[in-house]
Amino acid sequence: MSDECEGKSSWPELVGEKGKKAEATIERENPLVNAIIVDEGSIVTTDFRCDRVWVWVNGDGVVTEIPKIG
Repeated sequence: MSDECEGKSSWPELVGEKGKKAEATIERENPLVNAIIVDEGSIVTTDFRCDRVWVWVNGDGVVTEIPKIG
């Protein structure tokens, strides 16, 4: 589905970075999205949105999954 969305849609290079840094990078590289930091294990809505990127972080605030539009 991300093929339908505008701009960069995936940030594999941010795995291992701090969540706040990843959030800023994502929003700078694609101003059409809102990056949202989420703790691992949290429950989030499963609807697909072109303007949202979940940034999954562990207890140390480090990105653990590839952030992507959805």
